[in-house]
Amino acid sequence: MTIVFSSLAVVASAAMAVVVARRVGRGLPPVAWRPHPAVSWEGSDVAAILGLYLLLALSASALLPRGASLRDLLIVDITSKLAVVALGIVLLVSRGADRRMLGFTAVRADDFGLALGGLALIVAPLLGLAGLLDRIVPYEHPVVDFLREHRDPFAIGLVVLSAVVVAPVAEEFFFRRVLQGWLERRLGDQTGSAVVVSAAAFALAHAGHGLAFVPLFLFGLVLGTIARQTGSLVACILLHGLFNSVSIGLLLSGLVPGPVPEG
Repeated sequence: MTIVFSSLAVVASAAMAVVVARRVGRGLPPVAWRPHPAVSWEGSDVAAILGLYLLLALSASALLPRGASLRDLLIVDITSKLAVVALGIVLLVSRGADRRMLGFTAVRADDFGLALGGLALIVAPLLGLAGLLDRIVPYEHPVVDFLREHRDPFAIGLVVLSAVVVAPVAEEFFFRRVLQGWLERRLGDQTGSAVVVSAAAFALAHAGHGLAFVPLFLFGLVLGTIARQTGSLVACILLHGLFNSVSIGLLLSGLVPGPVPEG
């Protein structure tokens, strides 16, 4: 099964790389441009949302008893991220943001195409790189530890909720829209510098889990490029969720020792 999956993943990545190379060779961007408005918020709003997340996470953790289970920690993480997204939206709307500025646009058919194409492009190189780096510094993540200890339906459902739903929504909202959207407005983003900075912040947010931040930086570049070109979070959330689904599926199946973390 490992050989079959690896072969299919490599073929899919190579095929998508050819598609992207052909677009670039014709003078087209890797992802088609969609007109979208610049964001309305300031750097102080970005800092406020980040501070809010840290405050909620630390406060919730402080309320947990010493030696709390990984299940309780996951529940706290899920709750904190959802609360920050909700409060962040309220704050940004008060700063003049509308639904399009926030990146929550109507779902389009090509959003699914971007997500599936992006998954095909990255799944082999990123998981392969993560596997190599794991040999240098062993990969550690609470989700991996939790699944190693619990394989009951509730545990799997909790991990899926955290990694496939909540983390993609919360992380894409903050890194690709709140932070990157502001950077694009401030920097003009003619060179893609906002994408690079947001990808670096995304990777650094996952520091402490071995060397997984390296492939996650590359993942952030792909997600940031999609967000920059479309002004939408839909394809980014779908791609993020699909990638985490593959990672968790491989972990549960025993084909790999651990997934690339979702954060």
